[in-house]
Amino acid sequence: MDEFSLIDDIVSGLGEVARAVWVDVGPGDDASVVRVKPGASVVSSIDTFSPGVHFPTQAPAEWVGYRSFMGAASDLAAMGAQPRYALVALSLPDADSRYALALCEGLAEAASLCGMAICGGNLTRAPLSITLSVHGEVEPGQAVLRSTAQVDDLVQVSGRLGGAAACVRLNQFEVASPLREAYFRPKARVDLKETLAQAHASIDISDGCLQDLTHILRASRLGAEVDSRAVPVADGAMLQDALWGGDDYELLVTAPDVLPGFEVIGVVSKAPGLRIDGQEALSSDGAIKGYDHFRL
Repeated sequence: MDEFSLIDDIVSGLGEVARAVWVDVGPGDDASVVRVKPGASVVSSIDTFSPGVHFPTQAPAEWVGYRSFMGAASDLAAMGAQPRYALVALSLPDADSRYALALCEGLAEAASLCGMAICGGNLTRAPLSITLSVHGEVEPGQAVLRSTAQVDDLVQVSGRLGGAAACVRLNQFEVASPLREAYFRPKARVDLKETLAQAHASIDISDGCLQDLTHILRASRLGAEVDSRAVPVADGAMLQDALWGGDDYELLVTAPDVLPGFEVIGVVSKAPGLRIDGQEALSSDGAIKGYDHFRL
């Protein structure tokens, strides 16, 4: 199969998510044309997903597509944005239409659940990788940032943590279980957009609960106290998975009051640093456990 026939098949396979009322020109032209709500600010993020790093090399293509899209869309959820559309750059080692179409089936399912259109992209011959550029909208000045936590805010998470990390730790990628479901079937919390309007700061939990909390604290120049007994741990996972693991794609926020659907795990403090059960969580070099692509 040649490149352009495969592109046609991919666009056809995307089905309804290749179109949306806010997309004037979708796949098939030199660029997409998207209408933005008058006065809105555009929120954009981009992520690349690679085999052996973000998913097992032998993972089913449909699962890879779904997981990748949800991971990218989670950044929009963390900012309190209304998800709108995505662009996909796909590298394939060969013109394997079966794999490509299965991958797109997963992408399309996730896009549909997030209320987003996939309105364009790129296809090239290279080692497998998926790059997703996702875009949403917020009212000007209403994006929820990492840098705006306040002293005495309650640190809260939107769901149980550690299931995906436990799947990795136990190597349960091929065993049907809630842990495998947590890893391959995360849900970007775009459903919490209205709730996030009450938050001061927010981040999605992709690299580990405590590491991502540290990003908020450093950006806000504050500290926090965390009670490990309050951390909601996924069934089959351990506390270490919930604290240090990643790929949960739940939201971690700070807010003055308890938000609906969230569980409080700590409080923001004026004193810098992160403490768990009264003990410093940071090492002597200021590092914290969690995922880091370039940590030696």
